Amino acid sequence: MNCIGIIPARYASSRFPGKPLVMIQGVSMVMRVYQQVLKAASLNHVVVATDDKAILLHVEKQGGHAVMTSELHRSGTERCYEAAMIMAGELHIDVVVNVQGDEPFIDPQQIEKVLSSFSDPSVEIATLAKKINDQAELFNPNAVKVAIGEDGRAIYFSRHPIPYVRGCGQDEWIKKQTFYKHIGLYAYRLDTLKRIVALPPAALEKAESLEQLRWLANGIPVHVELTETESQAVDTPEDLLKLINNA
Repeated sequence: MNCIGIIPARYASSRFPGKPLVMIQGVSMVMRVYQQVLKAASLNHVVVATDDKAILLHVEKQGGHAVMTSELHRSGTERCYEAAMIMAGELHIDVVVNVQGDEPFIDPQQIEKVLSSFSDPSVEIATLAKKINDQAELFNPNAVKVAIGEDGRAIYFSRHPIPYVRGCGQDEWIKKQTFYKHIGLYAYRLDTLKRIVALPPAALEKAESLEQLRWLANGIPVHVELTETESQAVDTPEDLLKLINNA
């Protein structure tokens, strides 16, 4: 199985413009992600997908591989698909891993974990989830929750705690039920990636502002592997400062 890791790196950001090029202890954000992803032994290739010439040249100057993609993409998924199509002209691709470009300390074992799902030929998309142990995180709408079926597939993703625990106060929910936080690392079979980028937005997706609900609404299963490693995304300069201080 030939697997490729793609790191979407868009220059524009309302909360943190130029984020991929910000330096973290002498190494740029995008190159820190790139270096971590290279450690995942199951990946055959790693490439940065960007819409900015400065990011492209920076990655290439550091010895990395990058491709230019459109400025018009609405999501990292669409950018990954364009990059995959560019790379497919050079090599055979079975599975594409979409690695967030703002997680400079991503654990390569998480990539290995999500790729392990594809030993099952029925898996089309795979992602990760982590058990929630913190009450504040459970009710934080920015921490996406996922309900998982007995077959390991996602039943639903939500910004609200799921499921609802009947018969007790919300401060007791985390003691009565296991809740999972979704970790935004995705892997897709190439033909499935082609299919999902052609889908129109779904009503559930629009309500929660969660792209993965488009896939579920169209009957495309999402397999969920469990991890104990927390994701550490950088959305703002303040997030970066906290990450550096805790490193």
